[in-house]
Amino acid sequence: MHDLLVVGAGPYGLSVAAHAAAAGLGPRVFGRPMASWRDHMPRGMFLKSEPWASDLSDPAGRLRLETYCAELGTPARHGTPIPVETFAAYGQWFARHAVPEVDERTITWIAARPGGFEAVTDDGERVAARAVVLAVGVLPFVEIPPVLRPLDPALVSHSSHHADLDRFRGRDVTVVGGGQAALETAALLAEQGTRVRVLARADRLRWNDVPPPLDRPRTRALRAPHSGLGCGWRNWFYAERQGLYRRLPGTTRSRIAATALGPAGAWWIRDRVEGAVEVLTSHRVTAARPVPGGVRLELDAGAGRPSRSLETEHVIAATGFRATRDRLALLSPGLRADLATTPDGAPVVDHAFETTYPGLFLAGLITAPAFGPSMRFVHGATFTARTLLRGVLRHLRGSRPGGAVHVPVDRDLREGVGVAGPA
Repeated sequence: MHDLLVVGAGPYGLSVAAHAAAAGLGPRVFGRPMASWRDHMPRGMFLKSEPWASDLSDPAGRLRLETYCAELGTPARHGTPIPVETFAAYGQWFARHAVPEVDERTITWIAARPGGFEAVTDDGERVAARAVVLAVGVLPFVEIPPVLRPLDPALVSHSSHHADLDRFRGRDVTVVGGGQAALETAALLAEQGTRVRVLARADRLRWNDVPPPLDRPRTRALRAPHSGLGCGWRNWFYAERQGLYRRLPGTTRSRIAATALGPAGAWWIRDRVEGAVEVLTSHRVTAARPVPGGVRLELDAGAGRPSRSLETEHVIAATGFRATRDRLALLSPGLRADLATTPDGAPVVDHAFETTYPGLFLAGLITAPAFGPSMRFVHGATFTARTLLRGVLRHLRGSRPGGAVHVPVDRDLREGVGVAGPA
């Protein structure tokens, strides 16, 4: 039985695995390194975060993005966005240097067993571990508005479904959303000759400011300090004091997690959108139905203005992600049901990222309600890896033979469910 199984090989999974390996745990890591960055983002996209806020985490702090870029001869500079392809390659480089061999098979099922857990790979192998970290990224939590869900995938897709936008050349596409994913997708579509428009519920698009220099007068730095989530003391708190954030009242945490750092476009894409992409603000899709050649959208323009409709060949929903317990489909129903949740459906985690089921830890977006907005960004990986490892070590001390922790057998595993579990 392995001490630790890490499910997911994105920035959070690789960072946790690097810290666990340095602690001598010999983690078993499953997943295709940086898969969502390699397979679910179109060519030509850039990181929104600053390069210095986009490091994966190794205990010694040597495997930073700037180190990788320097090896390529392309220094990572403040105020200069990094191509997604470069970041994905950096993650693969990090994995080769900091993590034991990554098994690129997919874990499809996890259930409890005496003394820990048993996972099943996509080709049927069973792997036992005393502790499990789920670092499954954002893809299990794709959110498409209910009004669009009944449409055929040929007519509607999520922005994360596209590694290549070439299929839309010369066509008419409507992008729903007002954040970075919507605006950058629309810009890329327009630049390749697609007829594209953006529908946003907000009354106007919001744009992030050009970041001030890292070196600036002390008085200005004190008024609005830099942080991994942007300038300002509030962002600094979210980025650097996640442990204190968790001590806020639950209702406050939920409100901040839902509203802080809301939809906005990066400063460097503004010129590529304004004047190049049709933007319809204050518009909400109220109905959608297939028509010959595409889909017809009924729109509410709000403020007493008349409703309108439009026809388009395809809708891309750049509408984010909703991370809830019920979308953790790789957990057996029995194990999933044992996880307590917050009022908005996210699993409860303690100060070390452990769920209410002993030995099961979470990392990444799904922990944002507990630890704040930084869990939505790569910047949160360092705090997560350091803190979560302490929780894993604490759990292992109690769960090894002779310890006091008792894990019941999950009835789904006992009854033979799992090998044919959901992907």
